[in-house]
Amino acid sequence: MKRILLPIFFIAITGCAELAQIAKEIDTNRPLSQTEVISGLKQALTIGADSAASELSVLNGYYRDQLVKITLPPEAQVVTENISKLPGGEKLVEDVVLRINRSAENAAKEAAPIFARAITDMTISDGFKILRGEKDAATQYLKSQTYQELYRLYQPKIKSSLDKEIVGNLSTNESWETLTGQWNRVAGSIVGKMADLKTVDTQLDSYLTEKALDGLFLKLALEEEKIRKDPKARVTALLKRVFGQS
Repeated sequence: MKRILLPIFFIAITGCAELAQIAKEIDTNRPLSQTEVISGLKQALTIGADSAASELSVLNGYYRDQLVKITLPPEAQVVTENISKLPGGEKLVEDVVLRINRSAENAAKEAAPIFARAITDMTISDGFKILRGEKDAATQYLKSQTYQELYRLYQPKIKSSLDKEIVGNLSTNESWETLTGQWNRVAGSIVGKMADLKTVDTQLDSYLTEKALDGLFLKLALEEEKIRKDPKARVTALLKRVFGQS
């Protein structure tokens, strides 16, 4: 009798395992609930935002990454060329660029809580639009919800780096204002208008802050793309389920 019961026992165990697997597959293939969509997207956004902010907040996070390194605007070429003619001038220019990027790296350390608040406020409608939207839909959602607050975080830090003296008791901001002031007087003159010269209205700190945020959201978009396209980047069961069906 024992010999008969033992195989039956193993058959029963095997059958239960197969049934459990089938049940699991059925459960996996069932339509996504609203709760799962929102929870999954919040999880994805949290992981992506934390990763992007962490990557940029380390030493040289901006400065050594050519995708996001912040450089002076094209209109600054005259200033940089003139300073570069001085002994040690090229180093002075690069020091300015380094300080700007360091300021952005410092600001990135405080970006994650701003993203977290926006993620918490996501609605069901937002969630389904993101899930079925473009490859950067989540990034664009966070950008629309956080840009102004992030701008207020980054701008003072970058402006502070621009206000530091670089050469001849002049700061980068003062040199920039001198340059654009002189240029605009020429461009606004009769001769300048005849030559179709355009005035330069770029506010240096605003321009550089925008570039810093461009870099932050570029990194976030790359993280989002990984989760959408690469199953290995879906590091939790919920992410696998939500993005596996999207």
